[in-house]
Amino acid sequence: MLHYFLPSQFVKRVIDIAPDELKEKGVKGIITDLDNTLVEWDRPSATPELAAWFDAMKQAGIKVVIVSNNNKRRVQSFAEPLGIPFIFEARKPLTRAFLRALHMMGLNKEEVVVIGDQLLTDVLGGNRLGLNTILVVPVSETDGWWTRFNRKMERRILNAMRKKGMIYWEE
Repeated sequence: MLHYFLPSQFVKRVIDIAPDELKEKGVKGIITDLDNTLVEWDRPSATPELAAWFDAMKQAGIKVVIVSNNNKRRVQSFAEPLGIPFIFEARKPLTRAFLRALHMMGLNKEEVVVIGDQLLTDVLGGNRLGLNTILVVPVSETDGWWTRFNRKMERRILNAMRKKGMIYWEE
């Protein structure tokens, strides 16, 4: 059961993920979460550093779709200025939005990686479909009510995985 929560990879920040490293692994597309993965949940737009990361992915031919549980207004106002396709109210970890993102990109699951900051939504949803998953450290220490609940559950899951020797990184 714990293997559903185990990401394929762990990085500190999304901008630490280099397009050339993804291409070496055969990755042609990214499904990424928005809030606390790309920017703080209350930041309305991308930082210049993040915008440059999106540009680097585009230049490398890597497609990106934002898949968020947040509402249309929030996700659209962030994604549209960047020209990034998006799915809102995704209901992660259910797999429907992940499948829709794969279809939008025209890619197979072996060619796509999921990037997110939560085990219970991003990693679990991606792993349920057999997608590679990358867990990132949340960019903000504050969360909404539901996410705070998820973080408590995540700490328990991480502790269980640590005790079983399943994880190789430190937070």
